[in-house]
Amino acid sequence: MVVLDGSYGEGGGQILRSALALSALTGRPVRVENIRARRPNPGLQAQHLSAVKAAAMLCRAQVQGAALGSTTLTFVPQSPPVPGTYTVDVGAARAGGSAGSVTLILQAILLPLAYAPGTSRVTLRGGTHVPWSPPFHYVRDVLLPCLSRMGLQAEVQLERWGWYPVGGGEIQLYVHGPLEGDGLYRLKPIALDTRGPLRRLWGWAAVSNLPVEIARRMAGRANRLLREAGLPDEVEAIQAESPGPGAGIFLIAEYAHIRAGASAYGKKGVPAERVAEEAVAELLAFHRSNATVDPHLADQLILPLALSPGASRFFTSCITGHLLTSIWVACHFVGDRFEVRGEEGKPGEVIVHPVEEDRR
Repeated sequence: MVVLDGSYGEGGGQILRSALALSALTGRPVRVENIRARRPNPGLQAQHLSAVKAAAMLCRAQVQGAALGSTTLTFVPQSPPVPGTYTVDVGAARAGGSAGSVTLILQAILLPLAYAPGTSRVTLRGGTHVPWSPPFHYVRDVLLPCLSRMGLQAEVQLERWGWYPVGGGEIQLYVHGPLEGDGLYRLKPIALDTRGPLRRLWGWAAVSNLPVEIARRMAGRANRLLREAGLPDEVEAIQAESPGPGAGIFLIAEYAHIRAGASAYGKKGVPAERVAEEAVAELLAFHRSNATVDPHLADQLILPLALSPGASRFFTSCITGHLLTSIWVACHFVGDRFEVRGEEGKPGEVIVHPVEEDRR
């Protein structure tokens, strides 16, 4: 059994999600202790509990400690991941509902389903655009296109937006696994040495149940800043269907070899223009760094790269605690294949060494 200390590094839910995905994939039981110990509200919250139940469905896992507030969880897979039609509703995990991020739940089940022999459809209900998690558009337009280069076939569709704190959003996830099982290491390695020239930059300034003028102000400010920086300005103001109120801006930059994203959310008392400035500043920081992978994509690539037998590498504009924590978890399952060149909080390179069989 793999035993992980959930207080390691940034001490958040990422340790749990990564452990669930790798346990379901490898069949190795895992025990996570001190779950989310460094968070103000330690233990399993609605989003994390939903991820546990979702991962358990895929591999018929025996689970101990699956309860709100639990700080210790034991997860024992009973079968390889099984393709099928699944529904995960974060709001059902807690009385009064929850806007827990559905894209974070996706992180726990995407890879296991990619190895399941057949096509799966998962309905995910909860928060689709909430702080501290990848918004839906980032998953669709940045993460999945990169994973497709590695051979992972998946699509997502947005049915309804879900903002914090109401939630109530919905996405459909389609994952196409192999027709026949072809072993654990199916994903191709990647070498991202250069991102190439910028081809396009676009985005959305969205509001729900708020005056559309707020979205227009965000879009207008973002487009002006992008023009001043000599970049394309295709940010569109939209009114999004959602059960609750919300506002945010989501930017996508497409380079010849990779995509990057940035986002910011509206808050009471914060001018719409300030929200746009935050998102544009994040994107410009990456653009001017000449790195190949933005900080958000960097940590989300670690698990897929751990499952690829060949050598991979990429340059990120910032080595984050999330990235280092993902590597720490992956090494418990696949061995010490990762090398990080650089310091936390600064640009750096991540190298994934090939598995031993490939070195001979």
